[in-house]
Amino acid sequence: MSLTKVIEKYQPCIDACSKCTQACYECFHACLNEPDVAERRNCISMLTECAMMCQMSVAMMSMNGQFSAQHCQLCAQICDQCAQDCSKFQDDHCQKCAKICQSCAEECRNMSK
Repeated sequence: MSLTKVIEKYQPCIDACSKCTQACYECFHACLNEPDVAERRNCISMLTECAMMCQMSVAMMSMNGQFSAQHCQLCAQICDQCAQDCSKFQDDHCQKCAKICQSCAEECRNMSK
């Protein structure tokens, strides 16, 4: 829910980025507890990067930042990479996270048009 009409256009992307942030942090925690944690190093690192980028995207859009579109374009690239990395692992949390990251990437691409 946006407070101003200016931000309404960003709301679907803000919501997607918020959801992606949560999914990445949850997946991060779950991956740390998997028996093959060493094989997940790149994925775990990307989960953190993706979550932080999505958090920043929410902030940029919420303040109607002048570089919001460019930021969302980069966020889409990071979400795509995170989805690709998560999809390599068959456990439920990684598969769900990959789908959420893909959805977020699509919303971010829509914002950068």
